[in-house]
Amino acid sequence: MSLSLNKNPMPEQEPKIRAKNFSEVSLGYTEELAKAEAARCLQCKTAPCRKGCPVQIDIPAFIKEIKEGNMDEAIAKIKEVNSLPAVCGRVCPQEEQCEKYCVLAKRGEAVGIGRLERYVADTARNKGEEIIAIDYAPDAQKVAVIGSGPAGLAVAGDLAKKGYKVTIFEALHLPGGVLMYGIPEFRLPKDEVVQVEINNLRKLGVEIVVNAVIGSTFTVDELMEEEGFDAVFIGTGAGLPYFMGVPGENLNGVYSANEFLTRCNLMKAYRFPECGTPIHVGKKVAVVGGGNVAMDGARTALRLGADRSYIVYRRSEAELPARLEEIHHAKEEGIDFQFLTAPTAVIGNKEGWVTGLQCVRMELGEPDASGRRRPIEIPNSEFVLEVDTVIIAIGQGPNPLVQSTTKGLETNKKGNIAAHEETGVTSKPGVFAGGDIVTGAATVILAMGAGKKAAAAIDSYLQEKKAKQ
Repeated sequence: MSLSLNKNPMPEQEPKIRAKNFSEVSLGYTEELAKAEAARCLQCKTAPCRKGCPVQIDIPAFIKEIKEGNMDEAIAKIKEVNSLPAVCGRVCPQEEQCEKYCVLAKRGEAVGIGRLERYVADTARNKGEEIIAIDYAPDAQKVAVIGSGPAGLAVAGDLAKKGYKVTIFEALHLPGGVLMYGIPEFRLPKDEVVQVEINNLRKLGVEIVVNAVIGSTFTVDELMEEEGFDAVFIGTGAGLPYFMGVPGENLNGVYSANEFLTRCNLMKAYRFPECGTPIHVGKKVAVVGGGNVAMDGARTALRLGADRSYIVYRRSEAELPARLEEIHHAKEEGIDFQFLTAPTAVIGNKEGWVTGLQCVRMELGEPDASGRRRPIEIPNSEFVLEVDTVIIAIGQGPNPLVQSTTKGLETNKKGNIAAHEETGVTSKPGVFAGGDIVTGAATVILAMGAGKKAAAAIDSYLQEKKAKQ
């Protein structure tokens, strides 16, 4: 039988139907599709796909188990290094990581590694995984993890399995960080996927304290000096939104993507009044930006009842940083892309509500520091896009609370914590950091990779500390 050069298609909701609901767009492989996709894997001895995996999953090994119908072995192989496979299988940019190095990608489409990872994780969850609680030693050392996003969850899982008593401190009322507040339900179901994965950590013995704002409820020094923690990991992410700095951004109807998506994802505004968080969405919505967050904002607005949802992006389609899958889904759902367009002001009425977005057309010049061609304003090309809601999705940075309340913790000029790339070691003894709070906004799996490296370094640090006692 000849080898197919194309991936087996992912079953999905029809675009016209899914654009009006918050159910997951991608429906997942059936067993038949999963085995057919697994059969495409060449089982390369050098496993080049692993080179692109930040947590180093043995990809050929778990795919081989799928092919042979051994699902228990497949999930065990993945969970040797990845405690959140159902999440990663859905939201990781596999096309820029593991699948990028797949041999099949040289003359066709790579093996659907992410799709297979999701299939294995969903199969295990539906079957009901047995999680064995850790039997902690009476003198087990204590580790505090600040933030329950991907980096914090990875650290907590790895250290719990090594016998440390881990407590996660989360500022919001539900754990999960960006997995809960930043990524829409239609891409990543919260109750069925995220909270199930987090509850597995609880079953291991990880304690999770919510509504705990470190820097206010406790400082890092208080955790170590008064609460008895032997080490602290900071994984507070990048949750401080950036704005454009143009006139009119304070008008009613202007949201940061962070606020807009948090209201919808974490606080379930799409279920108002069943859930008590209302949200105003007009009939015409402009989302400024071109990344995954911008796609999420535009697609969410459509589902909340907008008649027209625009992506306003100052470069061309070729420079869009969002995943190709998200762009494809957005187009299918009817999102209107305004390329080579830059906002110059938000326009409002005398009551203070948005009535339009003043823009200018752009053209591309020479590449800038990012490697992408620099957008240049075209003279006399101003126009007004008639909208009543504007969502700013041009990035986010670190919240400064932990850094500003922790003596001896060095940061860079952007406010990110300065930490060693391979260990997460900071300038403050016993304090480690990783994920977006160190690198700036990145991907879920890169944050998990940083968390795993930090967990190994924390283990070494605590073993050395114990030996000196």
